[in-house]
Amino acid sequence: MALKIGQKAPDWSGLNQNGQLISSKGFLGKKIILFFYPKASTPGCTVEACNFRDHYSELSKKGLEVIGVSADSVKSQNNFASKQELNYNLIADEDKSIIMAFEAWGWKKFMGKEYEGIYRHTYVIDEEGLIEKVIEKVKTKEATEQVLELLEN
Repeated sequence: MALKIGQKAPDWSGLNQNGQLISSKGFLGKKIILFFYPKASTPGCTVEACNFRDHYSELSKKGLEVIGVSADSVKSQNNFASKQELNYNLIADEDKSIIMAFEAWGWKKFMGKEYEGIYRHTYVIDEEGLIEKVIEKVKTKEATEQVLELLEN
């Protein structure tokens, strides 16, 4: 369901919440937490995004950049980032090219109904662009803790 540890991460580029083009090439030499979330400003996604916000300085001190990705528009991402005072990039992946490349899209079930949607996956990508860690079962309230625990092991 998700890409594998040790695999080269797909190259990506997209507009952040400020309409600026950012890409994986701009982050080579840095370790990235790339997290996928279903929809800006929804309860679970807000909890997860704010968890990364609240631990951003700790993550930054460890050399980690945080980048969130959803299929929302630049405007929605901007509203979300402003309202929640998010201190990192959010990518507006409206065509789902990044989401699909990272295998974060597929069939889901909710209340007995099946539908296609974004999987809440988190990847840690190393300085050379290789996938170092994968979290497929993200706990929104403990997203940062899950990443840090994996990196310590």
